[in-house]
Amino acid sequence: MGQSPLWIFGYGSLMWNPGFDYSERVLARLPGYARSFCMRSIHHRGTEDDPGLVLALDAHKKAQCHGLAFRVHEAQHDATMAYLRERELISSAYLEKVLDIHLEDGGVTPAVCYVVDTEHRQYCGGLPLAEQAEIIAHAVGGRGPNTEYLYNTADHLAELGIADPDLTWLAENVRRRAG
Repeated sequence: MGQSPLWIFGYGSLMWNPGFDYSERVLARLPGYARSFCMRSIHHRGTEDDPGLVLALDAHKKAQCHGLAFRVHEAQHDATMAYLRERELISSAYLEKVLDIHLEDGGVTPAVCYVVDTEHRQYCGGLPLAEQAEIIAHAVGGRGPNTEYLYNTADHLAELGIADPDLTWLAENVRRRAG
């Protein structure tokens, strides 16, 4: 008897750069969480001296985060989880949780989600959008400029038809700042 299906919920860079093979990709939503630039990035999109910001799932009772669900090939479960843990748990600011997501076809399934640890020193929930824009506009880390992360995520959400007014505002504001 095989393993149960492995689903991964993507809400930021996993949507446009999953980095693993999958057998299915569908629109999904996670109730009780908001997509938010609430984590200081000291590795991928900033440094210890000049942190950037990355998205995280921040718990909010009335929120819903719309994103993508990826079903992983059974033969790739272990390799995918090892890859994701190396990528997402680099500083232990994310907590790996299995939460119920709602698929676009109406089904509900457990999925691996990376949720911000609000007790971690990198957590910075509640920053005003203007301050977020200022940070994102100039930060650069090991995976490149913070602006690239913002633009790719905002553009991908638009392509998928997922509205995120805060990300849209941030992308427009940061592009204006960049000239």
